Amino acid sequence: MKLITLVVFAVVGSALGQTADSSANQGLASEWDARKLIDALSAQAQHLKQSLDQVQPSDWAAKGASETYVAQWNTTETQMKYLIASSEAFSRQPERLPLGLDTYFRMQAVEATLGSLTEGVRKYQNPALASIMQEVIAENSNNRDRLRQYLQDLATQKEQEFEVADREAQRCRASLLRQPAPNKAKKVSQP
Repeated sequence: MKLITLVVFAVVGSALGQTADSSANQGLASEWDARKLIDALSAQAQHLKQSLDQVQPSDWAAKGASETYVAQWNTTETQMKYLIASSEAFSRQPERLPLGLDTYFRMQAVEATLGSLTEGVRKYQNPALASIMQEVIAENSNNRDRLRQYLQDLATQKEQEFEVADREAQRCRASLLRQPAPNKAKKVSQP
C-alpha cells in the first residue's frame, strides 16, 4: 500500500511538472516577470495615491460641488489602500490565483470610482491634477491588461493541474479496486 502511494505521488508530481512546463510554453509568465508586472502596478497605484492625497473635495462645496464627492473620495482612498496591500501580497506569492484576482478586482474598483472624482477635480480644484490622474490611469491600462492575461493563464494552468491530479487519483483508485482482497489465513489452534 505504501509503495502504491509513493508511485501515485511520483506520477502525479511528474505529470504536474509536465503540465506546468507546457503551460509556461503556452504563455504563462515566469514568476519573475509576474512580480515585475505586479510591482509596476503597485508603483502606479502609489503614484496615483500621491495625486489622490492632493484632492480636497471638502473644499469644493463652496464652489457648488455636491457632497457626494467627499464620499467618492473616501471610497477611493479606502479602495486604494486595499489595492496597494493586495498587490504587495500578490507580489510575494504570484502563483496564488486568489491574491491575483483580489488585486485585479481592487484595481477595477479604484478605476470605477475615479472617473467621476477626476471630473470633480477638473471642475472644482485643479485641471492639471485631474490630467495627471487620468494619465496615470491610462498608463496603467496596459499593465491591467497584462495582469488580466496572466490571471487567465494562471487559472488555465491551475485547472490543468487539477485535471491531471484528478485523473491520476481516479486511475489509482480503480487500480486499488481491481486488486484482489487479501487472503486471511485461518489460524489453526493447537491443543
